[in-house]
Amino acid sequence: MNLSEIFEAFNNLRVLIIGDVMVDSYLWGKVDRISPEAPVPIVSVKKREKRLGGAANVALNVKSLGAEPILCAVIGADTDGQDFLQLLDESNLTREGIVASASRITTIKHRIISGSQQMLRIDSEMENLLLAQEKAELTKKILGLLPDSDVVIFEDYDKGVLDEVLIQEITEAARKLEIPIIVDPKKRNFLHYKHATLFKPNLKELREGLKIDFNVAHRNELEGALDQLKQHLQLEGVLLTLSERGVFIDLDGEKHHIPAHIRQISDVSGAGDTVVSIAALCLALKLPPLVIAELSNLGGGLVCEYAGVVPVDKQKLLEEAIENSIQIKN
Repeated sequence: MNLSEIFEAFNNLRVLIIGDVMVDSYLWGKVDRISPEAPVPIVSVKKREKRLGGAANVALNVKSLGAEPILCAVIGADTDGQDFLQLLDESNLTREGIVASASRITTIKHRIISGSQQMLRIDSEMENLLLAQEKAELTKKILGLLPDSDVVIFEDYDKGVLDEVLIQEITEAARKLEIPIIVDPKKRNFLHYKHATLFKPNLKELREGLKIDFNVAHRNELEGALDQLKQHLQLEGVLLTLSERGVFIDLDGEKHHIPAHIRQISDVSGAGDTVVSIAALCLALKLPPLVIAELSNLGGGLVCEYAGVVPVDKQKLLEEAIENSIQIKN
């Protein structure tokens, strides 16, 4: 299978994405003066925009890559929740895995931007775990959608949708169906994702999750930390994102460090969402670990060239993959 055939094969995949969703709100404006009420700048708003965020941005990336994303999450039965559902409709994403709850609010992150400078972010959210009824309803939806899925993504933002019991139940069901599982973890559930196929932390999450420190420049120390993680969670593999150092993959007996590509960085927001989306599709196609790491690394870098959270451009990713001579060895 060559690169073009791989990218074509993405179109046949169905991806179940489970986790915390949110609305990313942007207010763009101009600062001309300081407020007489307090020593703060006055932003004169020129443009407003709302985008899908969190696990929903992963769904956008999956869709942008040609696959079919099915998003499973809980939102509030509130105005922001209605905005979220409208954004799903506008993006041609299904609502079938979404649960609306009267006891929760929808997470929304307001970013106030002047020129290219983000001046302030205001978060409206709750991090409580789901109530029993909410969790039961979500679990039922997930288990109903799981058998027709090619890969599962746990996209955790520590907002309460995922907990140890739900994670274990879905993981067990997916393993019985031989469906691969990739995890984008956060702190609270870090040690709950046992038996995942591929675990994708960043460096900070790895250090905090295992409560260890090591010199990432020393490969033996890095590999030792990943061995410890794999043993503790009984993982098949780890894809560690290293920011400006690129990515490191340890999967199927292979270990590869892929350096980051030199780029004009505009915004790193959402890069992790892109990495996990690409890795998930590659995992579903049973591609070699080196190819998973190379394509994920390329995509994560590509989206950093744009301001705000944006999904990866499939055609540009394919072009860069060809330019960088990514080889698929059978």
